[in-house]
Amino acid sequence: MANPGGGAICNGNLHKHEKQSDGSPSGNCVKNGIVKEAQQNGRPHFYKPIVESFEEAPLHVMVFTYLGYGLGTLFGYLRDFLRSCGLEKCNAAIEREEQKDFVPLYQNFENFYTRNLYMRIRDNWNRPICSAPGSQFDVMERVSDDYNWTFRFTGRIIKDVINMGSYNFLGLAASYDESMRTVKDVLEDYGLGVASTRHEMGTLDKHEELENLVAKFLNVEAAMVFGMGFATNSMNIPALVGKGCLILSDELNHASLVLGARLSGATIRIFKHNNMQSLEKLLRDAVIYGQPRIRRAWKKILILVEGIYSMEGSIVDLPQIVALKKKYKAYLYIDEAHSIGSVGPTGRGVVEFFGLDPRDVDVLMGTFTKSFGAAGGYIAGRKDLVDYLRVHSHSAVYATSMSPPVAEQIIRSMKFIMGLDGTTQGLQRVRQLAKNTRYFRQRLNEMGFIIYGNEESPVIPLLLYMPAKVAAFARHLLNRKIGVVVVGFPATPLAEARARFCVSAAHTREMLDTVPSLSTKLDIKNNLPMIIYSNNSSPIG
Repeated sequence: MANPGGGAICNGNLHKHEKQSDGSPSGNCVKNGIVKEAQQNGRPHFYKPIVESFEEAPLHVMVFTYLGYGLGTLFGYLRDFLRSCGLEKCNAAIEREEQKDFVPLYQNFENFYTRNLYMRIRDNWNRPICSAPGSQFDVMERVSDDYNWTFRFTGRIIKDVINMGSYNFLGLAASYDESMRTVKDVLEDYGLGVASTRHEMGTLDKHEELENLVAKFLNVEAAMVFGMGFATNSMNIPALVGKGCLILSDELNHASLVLGARLSGATIRIFKHNNMQSLEKLLRDAVIYGQPRIRRAWKKILILVEGIYSMEGSIVDLPQIVALKKKYKAYLYIDEAHSIGSVGPTGRGVVEFFGLDPRDVDVLMGTFTKSFGAAGGYIAGRKDLVDYLRVHSHSAVYATSMSPPVAEQIIRSMKFIMGLDGTTQGLQRVRQLAKNTRYFRQRLNEMGFIIYGNEESPVIPLLLYMPAKVAAFARHLLNRKIGVVVVGFPATPLAEARARFCVSAAHTREMLDTVPSLSTKLDIKNNLPMIIYSNNSSPIG
């Protein structure tokens, strides 16, 4: 039995700390840095040590970060006072005079951050793209005349912007070519929409073909596909657990998992990110004490985790979680939205990445929106599980079926990855993605940037910390034809604003070398404070 508490990383305080599985349910072990071989289903597998980086920021950086938010807050209150006095125009939504005695529809305090901080840097989000999201894309230029409250298009197209923000891990979201002819043929034969649910007249032969292919790809008994990735989590978790059940959820789980857990009506308890001591304590207490007040045993205990965490770039410590779930007789639900197609020797996700048996995971969930360049999601596992969801899933009962051309795009992409198209190009892309990921992380490390996550994760957060640098970083890179995603509070902790790079197999070395060199020119490494400027070059108070 594994030691489930060994070497866990807690809330990102360790730098280059190696977490090693001291055993596994199938007999693999790591000792003194040596990964021992184990037999599983007649084939040798290896558990690789987990190497993740969560370096703490220098003290002066944190001081300047909180100082920046403090000054922004003070000026925000000053501007709200000027608006209330009529000295400054208020562009935000406000209550009508006739409704002043009603319960407020717009809570001023709740919208404070949006009005006074987010609005000044809003031009860095929702940028309109007018091409396929390949390794390069085209961006429609826009400007603002009222400090980002409204935008107008200039008519200019910024061509060939290096795309470092899309989840196009394998480069399969691309412009039309001859390899997509089958998608075009399906569009001509089936049309765009199904106009019915799976329970009624919305199950096509393409859906059944896709489900059989997904089950084969994941090496499980059965699978079911859905038209929306977010709803795959939020609408299926309530079908699996309910009142009298316990959900143990990682603190960094995606909003779709959180929503699904809340909708289920089950009791929810949170464990620290990838922290096996925290998880085991919750499991032990759940088994010993049962439900609150009545002390009856929980009907089910379900552990919710992700394969790759999209804001941290970390990979779930799956071997130890599997060991714990077997020890305490719990169920395991894993969301592989970001990991399926992007990690593992043949792109089959974190289960393959760690050399585990897919049967060790009770519910395998993933999406087709990232590595497969399409839309929708899947649930896979045992046949009785999938058959149950076909009847009880809210998505199956109420949601419109997946569009036939989308289903064909997924089939085409999956066959490409599996080599069923008669080539090895899919496998080459999986390997190229791994090479690009390691190279880009190494380049950022060599140049002194603070980055988070696992060394094998293609999601790479680069810490910016200060709110001013979030805006300056994105604007600076776009001016030099590099498109990045920047993230700040409330999506991240207040003092951990970041840029989130997504590496693709379609990126060239030249592209990957361009980004760090331009980032260095902005002096992000030194983390010096700067003033935020909006699109019309007016300094923010």
